[in-house]
Amino acid sequence: MASLRDIRKRIRSVKNTRQITKAMKMVAAAKLRKAQDAIIAARPYAQMLDQIISDLVTRSQGEGLAHPLLTSRPVRKVELLLLTSDRGLAGGFNSNVIRRASRFLYENSGMDVEVSTVGRKGNDFFRQRGQKMRKDFGQLYQRLDYLHASQVAEEMSARFLKGEVDAVYVIYNEFLSAISQKVTVAQLLPLQTLSVEAPKAVQAAPETATPALVDFKYEPGRQDVLDRLVPQAVSIKLYRSLLESVASEHGARMSAMENATSNATDMIAALSLTYNRTRQAVITKELMEIVSGAEALK
Repeated sequence: MASLRDIRKRIRSVKNTRQITKAMKMVAAAKLRKAQDAIIAARPYAQMLDQIISDLVTRSQGEGLAHPLLTSRPVRKVELLLLTSDRGLAGGFNSNVIRRASRFLYENSGMDVEVSTVGRKGNDFFRQRGQKMRKDFGQLYQRLDYLHASQVAEEMSARFLKGEVDAVYVIYNEFLSAISQKVTVAQLLPLQTLSVEAPKAVQAAPETATPALVDFKYEPGRQDVLDRLVPQAVSIKLYRSLLESVASEHGARMSAMENATSNATDMIAALSLTYNRTRQAVITKELMEIVSGAEALK
């Protein structure tokens, strides 16, 4: 049985840990609000940009309108961009992404797959296992903005245009709520456009021709607009993935620290109960020794 001194020391240690986890939860909650506002603001723009490109390509069918970043080709070389965090203590945030990336590599073992990482956890994991690594975009989270995200996207696009890779995929945690994240595998290149859906009234009416889409005038021209929008859409898609990952990290860390704080409180209660029982046993033993000594003197 542990001594009273050991139990007191353990209680004091757990209380200090609880204080740290509680502070980390508050810090993560404050950062989560800012990251959540950023991703909520970025989603509509990214979705509308994809829709504009899709509409432009659909309206220009048969006119030879195309862009190299939209053109698919036989896939032999693939680059996988893995978004993890630089720090741990975030529950299953990193392990879920790493597990999905490992499965991606297993499913595409017949191809030449290079791994690039954003975040120290993913980079350390695959380097220790001898995985073929191309580049680590270190410190990107510390200076995360659209400019630096677009620089990474431009590097990926340049490799795709040169034929060094045939496809680029991004694996990250998509932010759903403060307590829920979903591991997502998104194709960054070639860029996939949204399909244009006919109105519900048109879809419900059988044997009715779908009305032609309303077209616009483009200045200086359709191809010039497409050449400007497609690289921007690639950058926005990567930037959005980074924002999703950051918000998911803060949400996962906040939940993990809340659980740790709750567990520490339960542990303190259990240790306090053990301390009181041990103290009672010690007092009872001392009283029995005193009574026994007094009886022996009679």
